[in-house]
Amino acid sequence: MKTRITELFGIEHPIIQGGMHYVGFAELASAVSNAGGLGIITGLTQRTPELLANEIARCREMTSKPFGVNLSFLPAVNPPDYAGYIRAIIDGGVKVVETAGNNPQKWLPMMKDAGIKVIHKCTSVRHALKAESIGCDAISVDGFECGGHPGEDDVPNFILLPRAAEELKIPFVASGGMADGRSLVAALALGADGMNMGTRFMATVEAPIHDNVKQAIVQASELDTRIVMRPLRNTERVFANAATEEVLRKERELGSRIRFEDIAPELAGAYPRIMQQGDMQSGVWSCGMVVGLIHDVPTVQQLIDRIMGEAHALIDQRLAGISAA
Repeated sequence: MKTRITELFGIEHPIIQGGMHYVGFAELASAVSNAGGLGIITGLTQRTPELLANEIARCREMTSKPFGVNLSFLPAVNPPDYAGYIRAIIDGGVKVVETAGNNPQKWLPMMKDAGIKVIHKCTSVRHALKAESIGCDAISVDGFECGGHPGEDDVPNFILLPRAAEELKIPFVASGGMADGRSLVAALALGADGMNMGTRFMATVEAPIHDNVKQAIVQASELDTRIVMRPLRNTERVFANAATEEVLRKERELGSRIRFEDIAPELAGAYPRIMQQGDMQSGVWSCGMVVGLIHDVPTVQQLIDRIMGEAHALIDQRLAGISAA
């Protein structure tokens, strides 16, 4: 299947694996790329640029196909060494960077000079247009369904994607609620050039996370996520567990007086405990509503092959049959 996204990134299928904290390691990124999609290493999971360079080198040993690196630009008193991370990306020969968080404009010249294609994650049309105007090559449009940070506008993809298609000139992918061939065909019909999957790729054999996490995803329904940190205007969609309910309790009790420090025990350092140790109640972790569509733990190759088979069948049979009727 050829779209503007497959052409832009030199991949076989218009499927991108989103950057995920303590999930996007070389094992998963290489598996996605080997299966014809675009795998993504999560840059800031690696604590230093040197560690990122090592992770890129590991991924390079596992695949000869294109893969990218996610780099989130976050407000911080002591920000990460972004220049060092970008240098590690450049030196590693990576040609795709998925940016997220704050405006990446400051860092675009450094990446563009190295021939890197930049896809920026946006939760609104206005932010997508800004990313287009500063020179990003593509957009990942994140609807309200998505795991992680859906922004503050609460617009779901059935509205957000066609609005993006009305306004953008550069290619974009749908992110949030993407799980199978139906998702891909729907995204294409709404104007996207492919899809980005996060939570769905967590429930795969190659995802280097604890089996407790994978089984929690499989057993969950679309009702098993919650929205936290809205009072702080840092809204995040997360899995419903004991830590999540504790955060929500504090938000209700403290109201407008809440500060991040009040909920830090449930958030700080949670990802290693959950993703690596499988301690499912110990902290808050990002998860999309798409868990309701995830029912198994296939290999990445099986998943992508299945998605593309479903998509082609939908286009060639069901939709063609309807249009001919």
